[in-house]
Amino acid sequence: MAAYRDRLPQLDAPLFLTDGGIETTLIFDEGFLLPDFAAFPLLETDTGRDALRRYFASYIAIAVRDRVGIVLETPTWRANADWGAKLGYDAAALDAVNRAAVELLLELRVSHEQPDTPIVISGCVGPRSDGYAPSELMAADEAQDYHGAQVETFADTEADLVTAITMTNVGEAVGIVQAARKAGIPSVISFTVETDGTLPTGPTLHGAIDAVDAATDAAPAYYMVNCAHPDHFRHVFADGGPWQRRIGGLRANASKSSHAELDEAEELDRGDPAELASDYRALRAALPALTVLGGCCGTSHLHVDEISAACTAPG
Repeated sequence: MAAYRDRLPQLDAPLFLTDGGIETTLIFDEGFLLPDFAAFPLLETDTGRDALRRYFASYIAIAVRDRVGIVLETPTWRANADWGAKLGYDAAALDAVNRAAVELLLELRVSHEQPDTPIVISGCVGPRSDGYAPSELMAADEAQDYHGAQVETFADTEADLVTAITMTNVGEAVGIVQAARKAGIPSVISFTVETDGTLPTGPTLHGAIDAVDAATDAAPAYYMVNCAHPDHFRHVFADGGPWQRRIGGLRANASKSSHAELDEAEELDRGDPAELASDYRALRAALPALTVLGGCCGTSHLHVDEISAACTAPG
């Protein structure tokens, strides 16, 4: 039975952490080849599982030290039908690997959870097409059907929620929320934005959040922003509108480069961890519900360490 599905502790906590850029860490720091940027095949080998354990343990150690909770995302961003097929995974194999991902995080929760550090397990759902340059846009009903298999698998495990990472369009986000509601598991939607603060498909962040809430009776537990640097989106919060209270999490890129530039980059841009942490601290002042803090491309436990220190410091 899921430990926190009926009451997500990050909704009431002053600060929660989450992990960073898992794929970039595994590629550039651990030396793994990840075809199609997919981390989930690592669950199939002892070497891969050991690398995933090390990766997550480095973030758990920060949370335990700072006595805050942490959300661990399964390494399943690519574990859906289209991306899975490219890697030789049919529906049964995807079901098995999504379950294995939750089991790995459960193992870590049993080993490391502390009274001051609840460990929340999130089933990570990624976009059907490219998170930088979407080509496969779906209506909500189609997206519900497409993503429903992965969401239902997570709902049948001890995952506490599902989080849709790097969402680029409203229809797909609505469909995932509908699938989660049908399966009886909480959902979170994390949008990505371009350097001007709008989604790759055009809507503003404000407009996308309002549209998903309107279509789903505000079913998502909260929203996040990921895979963009704070320089790209901080200006969209200037109006201080009530919609900003729906933003509960942030997983920014270390780099200030655009998505197109990152796609072409051959070296990892790790940015400035201290500067990024300062950006997070400033954004928390503008976003009253911003609680879950982690990273995306180019970030590691070193960035999250700086973020946690900055956001737990007094004053």
